[in-house]
Amino acid sequence: MLAAQARGHRLYHYLAPDLTFRDGRVLAKARPVKVQKVQGDHFAFGEPELLDLGRDVDVVWMRQDPPFDLSYITATHLLERVQAETLVVNDPASVRNAPEKLFVLDYARFMPPTMITRDLAQVKSFLAEHGEIVVKPLYGNGGVAVFHVGSNGANLSSLVELFNASWVEPFMVQAFIPGVAQGDKRIVLIDGEVAGAVNRIPGAGEIRSNLAVGGSAAKTELTDREREICAAMGPELKARGLLFVGIDVIGGEWLTEINVTSPTGIVSIDAFDGTDTGGLIWDAIDARLAARAAA
Repeated sequence: MLAAQARGHRLYHYLAPDLTFRDGRVLAKARPVKVQKVQGDHFAFGEPELLDLGRDVDVVWMRQDPPFDLSYITATHLLERVQAETLVVNDPASVRNAPEKLFVLDYARFMPPTMITRDLAQVKSFLAEHGEIVVKPLYGNGGVAVFHVGSNGANLSSLVELFNASWVEPFMVQAFIPGVAQGDKRIVLIDGEVAGAVNRIPGAGEIRSNLAVGGSAAKTELTDREREICAAMGPELKARGLLFVGIDVIGGEWLTEINVTSPTGIVSIDAFDGTDTGGLIWDAIDARLAARAAA
């Protein structure tokens, strides 16, 4: 938003419940907003306006935090209807078809051993095979409800009962990667190309490295394996219209998630590397707009 504002763009903010479909048009009750890099005083809203997302705006950013629920899915269907007139980033159909912990299965060769299930017997068998596991919700975010289960399987049955009672979806189980103690790297790709990375170090007594739950950020470089991962998925991200993506890699080699909904990390990347990732994102958007205008 800061980069867009610096380029002279007018900014508006709305949430998925503010969308309306009427008479063949997609409308949003949105508030004009100005932003500044001042912690605790970083935005100011104007009075709400009713915008026609096909006629009144040039770009719609779909940047909604999970849960990836029916409200989110409905928003993708509505925003698909404006794409002939307005660029939507990331592409709503591709977002809908690429939930972070399922899309990543297309690149299973780079992942730690992984299972998606609701079956306790399967989880026990997986634990017996791999010794230590991590259990997490399929549509969670920010490191919430991520559990490490040791080889003795203490409380595993209760944990599976809790997950099955709390969510209608299956959950994800992965072999525990000890390398997480050295960090969980967030790599940002813009239109399929690497823009930068930041290493997220777990806090004391934690396996979760998410900055939202106390992880700390550190400057980093990509390993050869990480470059291989990015090269493998970059063309597909670009082809799908997934312009702004963050992937997570543990221990320099194990891919765990592909974040297409609301990836974070660019503030830390720019602070460590002296880059302007927001500007790079808008360069890519401007290129997409120019290509649409020329078509």
